[in-house]
Amino acid sequence: MIEAVDVAKVYRRGRTEVRALAGVSLTVPKGEFLSVMGPSGSGKSTLLNLLGALDVAGSGSLRIDGRELSRMKDDELSAFRRERLGFVFQFFNLMPTMTALENVMLPGLLSGRGQVELRRRAETLLETVGLGGRTHHRPDELSGGEMQRVAVARALLMEPAVLLADEPTGNLDSRTGAEVLRMLREATRERGLTVVMVTHDLKAAEVGDRIVRLADGLIVGDERVVHEQAA
Repeated sequence: MIEAVDVAKVYRRGRTEVRALAGVSLTVPKGEFLSVMGPSGSGKSTLLNLLGALDVAGSGSLRIDGRELSRMKDDELSAFRRERLGFVFQFFNLMPTMTALENVMLPGLLSGRGQVELRRRAETLLETVGLGGRTHHRPDELSGGEMQRVAVARALLMEPAVLLADEPTGNLDSRTGAEVLRMLREATRERGLTVVMVTHDLKAAEVGDRIVRLADGLIVGDERVVHEQAA
């Protein structure tokens, strides 16, 4: 599903070069929940931006869902983001003047999908995340946990191949954060979705199948997570 081979990224600030990624090779199979950890400046955000087709690698190969991102034009990358990738952010990134339902429908509307089908699917997703009774509430009428559940529903609307989560529990209390992580976990099991989550929280990271650790733009750890089997 995700294949990164010797991916490097250097940012230039005046005469200074900042090597954000120094040659990362990584494979994430379909249906895996991968957690990425590391200190500030380790390259976590850069890796997530590259996986989200929000930036391009300076060198190396990055293939997602069978597509080599470096060979895609800007309009192709935009379409790829809309159709094949889902995003969940720490600060929710909901449109403040739109209802929960409208926020969930937004990616489909931007892609030109029919409103009747989009509305049906968005309502179903809001029911799935426990917000069937909050469809017409705007973000300022929702709690932080409810806003993040709207964001998860929005990320799933287009049935993406990969969901990218950037500190999705960073602004939530522990109980609400655990609920959001459960929804992401279930998305991998029930939908075959591949999830890549960046987090500073080890407890959150351990919800995944695997933890990759970054430092100074390099992978310094890659371990499987052993989950207890339900009785």
